[in-house]
Amino acid sequence: MRFSRAFTAILFCFVLIVVPDSLVNADDAAVKRSVTRSLEYLSRAQRRQGFWEANGGQYRVAMTALAGTAFLAEGSTTTRGRYAQNISRAVDYLIDMSQPSGLIGYPDDYHYTYGHGFSMLFLSQVYGEEEDALRRSQIKKTLDKAVRFSAEAQTSLGGWGYVSAREGNDFDEGSTCVTQVQGLRACRNAGIVVPREIIDRAKVYIRKCMTDDGGIQYSIRGGGARAPITAAAVASMYSAGEYGETDDVKKMLKYCETNIWPEGNGIKSNSFGHWHYMHYYLAQVMYRETDLWDKYRAEIEAVLVSQQGPDGSWQDNSVGPVYVTAMNATILQLKHGYLPIFQR
Repeated sequence: MRFSRAFTAILFCFVLIVVPDSLVNADDAAVKRSVTRSLEYLSRAQRRQGFWEANGGQYRVAMTALAGTAFLAEGSTTTRGRYAQNISRAVDYLIDMSQPSGLIGYPDDYHYTYGHGFSMLFLSQVYGEEEDALRRSQIKKTLDKAVRFSAEAQTSLGGWGYVSAREGNDFDEGSTCVTQVQGLRACRNAGIVVPREIIDRAKVYIRKCMTDDGGIQYSIRGGGARAPITAAAVASMYSAGEYGETDDVKKMLKYCETNIWPEGNGIKSNSFGHWHYMHYYLAQVMYRETDLWDKYRAEIEAVLVSQQGPDGSWQDNSVGPVYVTAMNATILQLKHGYLPIFQR
């Protein structure tokens, strides 16, 4: 796996990051403090019912899965570690949110696909380490149903939209598609039965969204190449077992090199928006690109440590601090290798 040397849309907010030229690295102690502060913030932000939420009480399922994943990245499980109780309560909440249809979420949420995909990923990572037989059985039942729901929700073109295509809305777009691919592949890796053709159709869909320069469009119907969705698409292709050897993935990687990193002056600023979302996925790719990981990690750590707030969170005026804090905490902990879906 080598990176090229020449190296949603409505849901996520615009964030402009600027780092002083003098800041080129963050020492290990500073990163550890940053991680601890971020996880403590998330621990305080968890509601007694087990969920986290975005601004205005929105996206509870998605926020719970993302925050839970950040705690798993620390090495805690439902029964062991500093954040065992947080993870356990998050698991119970998401199991309770499993509908008869298999959807993990609220049927009246007009963006429920995101939460469903993130929940499959989170619960599948818990499943492999779950020691309690009853809860393990509950997680398996939830994931079996969730996989069937995703299969039925897939559109005629192989993607996913904000809601299930089974509801009569045969609309698809890139950012929801990648959450399903990663969630489904994470389930399959954990031993949950996932028909291969579902993921294969999704990979074809992603390829058909690609422009001539390797960027991934908002939708197969157009919308222009977008750096955040391209980074997410590469990460999902890696999760699905396709690395930098195929021509299509090489083109996507080249697009990321030109439009995100490392071309130019490093990780300092960007004009694409969705900055944290973009690097949440690009970091997963860089972690697997071992010859580039150390340089990327040093730069991204410097940015994140410098931008963290006094309370341990990172701020976001649209979705909210839980959203970006959960993603950034996960980025900073990828190097530990505790999450199977992100491992090398």
